[in-house]
Amino acid sequence: MTDTGSAATAVNISGVRVGGRPAGCPSSFCGCGAALRVFGRIVPELNLASNWLRFPRTSPAPGMVAARRGHVFILEQHLGRDVWMAYDSNSGGHATRMHARSLRGYTVVNPRG
Repeated sequence: MTDTGSAATAVNISGVRVGGRPAGCPSSFCGCGAALRVFGRIVPELNLASNWLRFPRTSPAPGMVAARRGHVFILEQHLGRDVWMAYDSNSGGHATRMHARSLRGYTVVNPRG
């Protein structure tokens, strides 16, 4: 990897695979996987990534959620600038990964707010 700005792109399709589609989750499972990580259970209405945007907006911090229409991931650790180590279900190839992600294009929400 090079600078922090390109780290998200460089790792976006790789990173560390930590699993696949969790049992009971639909084939598009980013929202379902995020709910399992945050709440410890499947929350059916959060299977749709855009429903995460109903939570209050907040500043990026560990445990907060980056959401947009079509995808959602959990912020784990700040790496620099707008790049975070993320718990990212359905991050490509039907895998769940821990990898660097940019927050560009995402809204950060507090799922416990």
